[in-house]
Amino acid sequence: MTRTKKIGAMTRGGRAMVIGALGLASVTLAAAPAFAKGTMDITAPRTVHVGKTITIKAHGDDDSAGFLHQLCLEENGFGQGWHQENCSPAVAGDAKVTAHGTSARRGNLKFRAVLYGLTSRHDHKPVRLHTSDVVTVHVR
Repeated sequence: MTRTKKIGAMTRGGRAMVIGALGLASVTLAAAPAFAKGTMDITAPRTVHVGKTITIKAHGDDDSAGFLHQLCLEENGFGQGWHQENCSPAVAGDAKVTAHGTSARRGNLKFRAVLYGLTSRHDHKPVRLHTSDVVTVHVR
């Protein structure tokens, strides 16, 4: 064998390895799921006394293209089930909402924030995008 034939064989083998590695990388990247990035944050006091004001604040955003966002605070307490307390207006960026209220009796109140996606300001069928963790307020 001459020197030219050895180098030619090594070059072809090297090319095949590079093409195989690129093909494997493209298949791996195509198979990885694409997640929309969204953030949710809710703050509330841990403990309040009966009759004192409870202030709950939340903000959230999602990078889904083409959506307006609306953020709502929901409450669950004293066997009533989840119900909306307050909602923000529909905005294109970071949505913020604050709710103030008092409790007339002792017990635990649970709050969560829910981010909805809307196609227009008057959308009657919003899509639930994210739900925050539940925070519990102990009323003493």
